[in-house]
Amino acid sequence: MSKESQTEVVVQPNGADVNPFILNKRCTEHGRVLARHRREVRFRAYGIAALTTAGLFLALLLVTIVSQGSSAFFQTKIQLDIHFDEAVIDRKNSGDPDIWKKANYSKLIHTALKSRFPEAKSRSERKLLYGMISRGATGQLRTALQEDKSLLGKTKSIWLYASSDIDMAEKGKITQDGDETSRRVRDIQFSWIEELRQKGQIETGFNVLFLTAGDSREPELAGIWGSVSGSLLTLFVCILCAFPVGVGAAVYLEEFAAKNKWSDIIEVNLNNLAAVPSIVYGVLGLAVFLGAFNMPRSSAIVGGMTLALLVLPTIVITTRNSLKSVPPSIRDAAIGLGASPIQVLLHHTLPLAMPGIMTGAILSIARALGETAPLLMIGMVAFIADVPRSLSDPATALPVQVYLWADSPELGFAEKTSAAIMVLLGFLIIANALAVYLRRKFEYKW
Repeated sequence: MSKESQTEVVVQPNGADVNPFILNKRCTEHGRVLARHRREVRFRAYGIAALTTAGLFLALLLVTIVSQGSSAFFQTKIQLDIHFDEAVIDRKNSGDPDIWKKANYSKLIHTALKSRFPEAKSRSERKLLYGMISRGATGQLRTALQEDKSLLGKTKSIWLYASSDIDMAEKGKITQDGDETSRRVRDIQFSWIEELRQKGQIETGFNVLFLTAGDSREPELAGIWGSVSGSLLTLFVCILCAFPVGVGAAVYLEEFAAKNKWSDIIEVNLNNLAAVPSIVYGVLGLAVFLGAFNMPRSSAIVGGMTLALLVLPTIVITTRNSLKSVPPSIRDAAIGLGASPIQVLLHHTLPLAMPGIMTGAILSIARALGETAPLLMIGMVAFIADVPRSLSDPATALPVQVYLWADSPELGFAEKTSAAIMVLLGFLIIANALAVYLRRKFEYKW
């Protein structure tokens, strides 16, 4: 029997003959296609799961920060009838406002509290009563008398800042549950709070002080304006130092420097410097700016120059990549029309690469805004209560302020920490959104 006759013939329902070898091949190919499709589906599912997980963790982080920090934008105040007693403020009847500044305004507050809550008889009860008002309330009375000197000898109802513990109790973060010895607000203070609430003499409103004041030892008086001002001054110095130097170095390396082993060494070192831990730059700033040049410690100018060292390699790399993205035909056309290399750079290459350069610079500055380790090394971790007015004044930065408040045990500083993180994230989101906007608006597509 011949080989052809031994071949088994498969008859399809429509009567067509199909070779089994071809049929097996088709089945194998179909199985491979199905397997490939299943792998693609699994890979897509893995990607969606990864994005979902990352999104959930990010949402959890944001919800936690907002839930803990949103209350810091509100402050509790207590209304008291303050009698500006001449015997306390100006015992010698001199009429000198400078003497009024040195008066014992705490005594006026204590007298008003005792008059409002006469049931507080014992020494311990009065101590708890006096602790309901912030220590910064004396400054409120001093300012009120300076603005209206006719208050001397009169009585006026004034809303005073409540202490941090009373503020936390009014916001519901300290409750009356459990043993009173385990919490910072006692039962008698809760009764006084309820009495004030019924009389409309306690309220919680927007905390302007948090956005306009500097740091303080008292949580209810602490604000972020000092650290925000320090960050802005530091970033100003950083941009002033890093941007022109970084762009200039990148332009020279990409457009004019000879391509040899020295340029290769520089490029390798630039890439390495961009990956160096930020604290190393803090050590460098400590050794050079403070040790060698004896510049003012904990100042915005030193912080800015240290952060400039940090972002300089990144600016150089992003600028070089932006210059590389400009098609060579642009340069060739300009040279063919008689333009000099400088004209080609200034009139064609640099303007076309500027969107990418600006994007890289903004992202680098955003990174500098969130850095803490270099600033800790140069002393910007010190307690700075005043708002800096110049580049040489002692200053702190917003990330360092977050670090300081997070290290404080008071519950009031815990909410201030989350609120400061919210402000810092707001600045970072604005910077990144600006970079994306500039990129999309001015980007050239070849």
